[in-house]
Amino acid sequence: MFKLYYVPGTCALASHIALAEAGAPYTTVKLDFKANQQNSPEYLAINPKGRVPSLVTDRGVLTETPAMLAFIAQSFPQAKLAPLDDAFEFAKVQAFNSYLCSTVHVAHAHKGRGYRWATEESTFADMKRMVPKTMGANFALIERDMLKGPWVMGQQYTVCDAYLFTLSGWLEGDSVDLATLPKVADHRKRMSERPAVQKVMAEQ
Repeated sequence: MFKLYYVPGTCALASHIALAEAGAPYTTVKLDFKANQQNSPEYLAINPKGRVPSLVTDRGVLTETPAMLAFIAQSFPQAKLAPLDDAFEFAKVQAFNSYLCSTVHVAHAHKGRGYRWATEESTFADMKRMVPKTMGANFALIERDMLKGPWVMGQQYTVCDAYLFTLSGWLEGDSVDLATLPKVADHRKRMSERPAVQKVMAEQ
């Protein structure tokens, strides 16, 4: 039995969807950022980074969404959530998820987490002004070159789709017009129709 620690509206949604898609046995624990539960001694004992998601397994705790998604896909090969029999294709899955983690998520975080990189209020404001531009550019690249359709990797649904669905859900709040990204918008619609996604959205 896995245990997923999450906060609604965060990147933890991707791993939550992947667990449901895999048919994995899991429970969830919802943390409250407003109550600073992510920095409580109890949670820091699980994840010293003080962030979500965290996935407790019988072998220890995993953090970082790309790693968790790869683990879920490899742990439940029958779910076919990644091309596990082709090293190059699996690396492409990892490359896409790494881009979401290292570039897209970081660009989004400049809106509300400027204190990670600076101390001046004027700098925070400048960071926030840049978010529509950087997030728009990141998703324009995904739209043009990375989202093959109907799923990220083409015909096979993978863990990449859960991750893209999660981060594309931030676009409206980042002042990026989804109408300028028809392939991403179509992907969101297709994802929202999946039973596992509907189950997880109801749980969260």
